[in-house]
Amino acid sequence: MTTPEIIDQIHELILEDCWISAKSTAEQLGISREWAGSIIHEDLDTRKLSVKWIPKCLNVDQKRQWCQSSEQLLEFFRCDLNDFLSQLVTMDETWLYHYGLETKQQSMEWQHSGSPHPKKIQVHKSAGKVLASMFWDQDGIILNDYLPKGQTINAEYYSSLLVQLKDILKEKCHLYVYTYIYIYIYIYICISLLLLICYIPSTFQNQDFLK
Repeated sequence: MTTPEIIDQIHELILEDCWISAKSTAEQLGISREWAGSIIHEDLDTRKLSVKWIPKCLNVDQKRQWCQSSEQLLEFFRCDLNDFLSQLVTMDETWLYHYGLETKQQSMEWQHSGSPHPKKIQVHKSAGKVLASMFWDQDGIILNDYLPKGQTINAEYYSSLLVQLKDILKEKCHLYVYTYIYIYIYIYICISLLLLICYIPSTFQNQDFLK
């Protein structure tokens, strides 16, 4: 039966060392591992969770700026969903690793007819890697960029990416304007032809009536 004293002792051990295992707790208190695990999970209602890795630790000002930007985006989203999605551009980056793989022809070996197929250990990630940066909107990918070899990741590199993105968005905006102009011209021509087709028969009928 679980006693309050043992529960308190296990609780103190966990507070002193949050990485302690149930086996070590049981050995220090002289109880079974199953008993210690039951107290930890059922009586103390604790779970051992893995650490969540984050890109960086933000300071107070950065967290406040992050919250303000999120609130502003949420307000834009509430005002007009369609307009919000059309103006939203998302960016992400990932490391692409190089692999030194052999072709199937290169990996072939001479073996006896009864010998098993040769095996090869799965290759690991090599030292060669390149940073890929991607920008996209609701229509798809806008810009793909790969960090040149030997270039460092700094503010100048990200500024150049934003300049490229700005030029691409400007061209895309002009393309949309021209597309809408062509659509309006096409609609105008169709309406004009339709009116003309409707007007010509009525004109001939009026001329026959006047005769």
